[in-house]
Amino acid sequence: MQGKKNIATGFLFLAAFMVYGFILIYLRDFAPGKAQWIADYAVGKHFESRLAHVHGNLFAFINVVVGYLLLRLPIGAFSAKWISWLALAGMLMPLGILAEVVLGLPPVLVLVGGIAMVVAMVWFGVVAVTMQPVGAGGRS
Repeated sequence: MQGKKNIATGFLFLAAFMVYGFILIYLRDFAPGKAQWIADYAVGKHFESRLAHVHGNLFAFINVVVGYLLLRLPIGAFSAKWISWLALAGMLMPLGILAEVVLGLPPVLVLVGGIAMVVAMVWFGVVAVTMQPVGAGGRS
């Protein structure tokens, strides 16, 4: 049943980064010092905060799609397992961006997550290209 954990984790991650988006809206529109936040919006921590929000939502959605497709397509167990885990590991990228902004950590998680997601997508693409059609309308 590879894919179920990607769907569940993807939706939970999506919800978390949506809440984070509301925090960013609060900081931009309602928080004390909002004028300074707006002035610094495209640089430094503010820019990285937006990158984390966008990539968090994107990678969450990718995991939902990957999970659904892993459940539906005839993919071998070995590939399905690794694609699933690599896609999940990809979510380290936005967490790494947040860790940089909030904790001042080095970008190790960003690199690990980004590489994991790229490898997952390449692997899934190769599997999809080499997949044999199944079912009635399965002409290629």
